[in-house]
Amino acid sequence: MDKNEHILTGDVMAPLCSVFRRYLRSQDLKYTPERADILDAIIAEDGLFEAESLMDSMRRDGHRASKATLYRTVKLLREAGIIQEVTIDGKQSHYQLIYGRKPIDALVCMRTGKRIEFSSDEIVGIRKKICAEHGWDPAGHRFVIYATSPE
Repeated sequence: MDKNEHILTGDVMAPLCSVFRRYLRSQDLKYTPERADILDAIIAEDGLFEAESLMDSMRRDGHRASKATLYRTVKLLREAGIIQEVTIDGKQSHYQLIYGRKPIDALVCMRTGKRIEFSSDEIVGIRKKICAEHGWDPAGHRFVIYATSPE
């Protein structure tokens, strides 16, 4: 099992914070309370999220981080391999936590935009096989099927 294939639990929180702290240190940056709050909010998200909706939920929960801090932190979390940007419709950037989570893929209706998320052991197997053939270590993936629903 790859390090990114298990379901995120409460015990992953400490290592995830450590991963982010180490990355920030390597960039001569600090792990601030605002960055910690943003990471906590991302961990609490279920599936895909948008930066604006994350900001709204943080404000509802009483956290104060500027929009600029949120966007800079999202960029740093992407660079650290903790979250990834996901393209669904080409209009809005979506993100998902990948570190410590089983890959979540999607089926997207091209007509309605309806999205169904799923996870497939077969796709994970294909990812492992392709990476092994090239001598690479798999770290994650995003698989999106565009189709038209019968509805």
